[in-house]
Amino acid sequence: MSGPGQTLPGADSDPQVPAHRGDPLAEQRAMARAAAVVDRGHRGVIAVTGDDRLSWLHLLLTQHVSELPADTGTEALVLDINGRVLHHMVVAHTRDTVYLDTEPGEVPELLGYLQKMVFWSRVEPRDATGELAVLSVVGPETADVLAAAGVDVPAAPHGALALPDGGVARCMAWPGTDAADLLVPREAQAAWWARLTEAGARPAGTMAFEALRVEAMRPRLHVDTDDRTIPHEVGWIGSAVHLTKGCYRGQETVARVANLGRPPRRLVLLHFDGGDEHLPMPGDAVLREGRPVGRVGTVALHHELGPVALALVKRSVPVDAELVAGADDRATPAAIDPTSVPPEDGAPPPGRAAQIRGGLRG
Repeated sequence: MSGPGQTLPGADSDPQVPAHRGDPLAEQRAMARAAAVVDRGHRGVIAVTGDDRLSWLHLLLTQHVSELPADTGTEALVLDINGRVLHHMVVAHTRDTVYLDTEPGEVPELLGYLQKMVFWSRVEPRDATGELAVLSVVGPETADVLAAAGVDVPAAPHGALALPDGGVARCMAWPGTDAADLLVPREAQAAWWARLTEAGARPAGTMAFEALRVEAMRPRLHVDTDDRTIPHEVGWIGSAVHLTKGCYRGQETVARVANLGRPPRRLVLLHFDGGDEHLPMPGDAVLREGRPVGRVGTVALHHELGPVALALVKRSVPVDAELVAGADDRATPAAIDPTSVPPEDGAPPPGRAAQIRGGLRG
């Protein structure tokens, strides 16, 4: 549902929670200039306890977590054997528990995989979705809101502190430069919402959150990815993948692409020229001269940028190419934002450079 004069572009990826609280553009402005709180309680949560929790997760996830200190966190992926992304999660380690929160509906498959990999390790992964709900506070006044609500402010980035009555508060670097996620006891979710709004956070919906996430070029699993996506294509190297650790499924592909080549596609920000009445939907094709060169991901109406989207396009597509996104009455002219494409210095990847040097010496 959308407010007066507002259009909800494409399909709503989060029908379980409010898309807005009356004015999604004003909610975005609050996130950009002050602070707003968003109900993201539909996200799935897995809790992992046991003495071997860090060393065990280290063998399964793409991120280096074997020595993850208490009261810190990170992001991580689970890949298939070919290095394609199956799961993305945000990680928080507090007290004696590691919390993994992930996209709605992902817990059964992810937890099933984790449980099958327990073997002799002293770990107990469980579904904690019914126990904890995610509330996100976004905006430059996030720290002030948390302090006014009586929440200790975690240190950035990914600092995580246990809440006195259960749950976790963690600092985030997205969708804005200042943000925090609170994993609060689900039975106290309404009380926490009131506490945060009384502390100065404007109530907001997922439309505002998603628009700022698009601006920040942060991908979302299954919306900005498909069944062929590898981490390098969407910017998850570093933030969710540690390049020098091994011993996880799909690591060979990650290392090969990093050392010997460049990924076949890249995530870009698209601007649309056709207004906001008919916008493409996630999964629609991106066309150049009538030929598919990519796929549309998250579509958003941004309070400053207008209608925009994340898209996965072939690396060979020039930044200044004239594109069309969507099909039929959703087809609209599109242009790549040049600032969303990092410049390439022309140097070969490390592994290829070593091969070249070896050939010259030979």
